Amino acid sequence: MGILTRFKDIMSSNINALLDKAEDPEKMIDQCLRNLNSDLGKVKSETAAVMADEQRAKRQLDECTQEINKIQNYAAKAVSAGNDDDARLFLEKKQTLTARQAELQQIYNSAKSNSENMRAMNDKLVKDIANLEERRNSIKAKMNIARTQEHINQMVSNTSGANNSINAFERMEAKADQMLDRANAMAELNNSSHDSIDDLKAKYDSAPGGDSGIEDELAALKASLGK
Repeated sequence: MGILTRFKDIMSSNINALLDKAEDPEKMIDQCLRNLNSDLGKVKSETAAVMADEQRAKRQLDECTQEINKIQNYAAKAVSAGNDDDARLFLEKKQTLTARQAELQQIYNSAKSNSENMRAMNDKLVKDIANLEERRNSIKAKMNIARTQEHINQMVSNTSGANNSINAFERMEAKADQMLDRANAMAELNNSSHDSIDDLKAKYDSAPGGDSGIEDELAALKASLGK
């Protein structure tokens, strides 16, 4: 019964621990399901054989018990008929059958225990497989979400280079604005200096005595009038 020892390990295994240690839970759970389904087929086959052993042992035990009861009845009849010698023969046969019955009982007890263990293993494997199949879709969905999040994180990380370029562009734009402001200020200063010279010239151009032709004509007019 080496298979019993093997599948006791399966019954005591912690599937959650296997999944926790897995680098890729999605692949691990698929592999677990393949392994368990393969083991389940072997367990079913072995369980059927062990159950057949149990049934055979039970049948042999029942047949022996029935034979003992028959022999007991024959012994009683022989005693009733006054045939003690026949009764002794029946009782000797009963003793032999009783010893055989004890052996068959032990065989049946072992076969029954093995059958119960195999059925328990079969039931556990069926339960484990059903549980994993229910969890498989959930695990795969979580893995897809995790991959998407990792992709987003990578994209965010890659945008740091773009941010640097944008920052550099903004610095150059600020520098260009500064250069333009300085050029405008210089132009304003130049215009202001030119205008002040022109204003100064106009001051003296409009000063008294600046138009001698009119004054001469006025003096000539007065002289003609005797003034």
